[in-house]
Amino acid sequence: MPAIAPYHPDFAEMLRRFASAQVRAAATIGGNIANGSPIGDSPPALIALGATLHLRKGDARRAIPLEDFFLDYGKQDRAPGEFVEAVSIPRQPDRLRAYKLSKRFDQDISAVCGCFNITVENGTVTAARIAFGGMAGIPKRASAVEAALVGRPWTQDTVEAALPAFDADFTPLSDMRASARYRMDAAKNLLVRYILEDQGFATDVLEVTA
Repeated sequence: MPAIAPYHPDFAEMLRRFASAQVRAAATIGGNIANGSPIGDSPPALIALGATLHLRKGDARRAIPLEDFFLDYGKQDRAPGEFVEAVSIPRQPDRLRAYKLSKRFDQDISAVCGCFNITVENGTVTAARIAFGGMAGIPKRASAVEAALVGRPWTQDTVEAALPAFDADFTPLSDMRASARYRMDAAKNLLVRYILEDQGFATDVLEVTA
């Protein structure tokens, strides 16, 4: 948390909600990735940041984009005896927003975790990396949504026009944490929240005041 906070404070804030202090002290980022859970909270943020995963077996090392590590539910691109050695994040301006939705605010498993990293130059979207947990059997990029945004004006109209693309990216499941419909509606609303926050509207839900 102290290491990432100066560069991407939203990521650090999400980590603050990540289990208890005791669990965080025993946990590792590598373990959260290698576990391969579709609802692990660090992979969507790291994917949105364009992170590289470094794998090792003995003296042999290889590096792959983090999103390529997750192949299918319970299946990762990791050979027998190979382990996660490190993850690296390219230096970049902070455009990351990480939104975790769970029944309890603290110390709970995500129903949906949406992470957005959208680059805007002269009012136009020039790059977009959007990744979700809880929307598929693996942490997954919203590539159709990204394509619907890039090259277009960064406006609420553009965002609204991109929302149907979520249906091409995800077919979420219903379980004890959320229904498929809730997950899809929430994912779309998180993109709307991102642009509203970026435009200076009050979207902070950390405090509720009368």
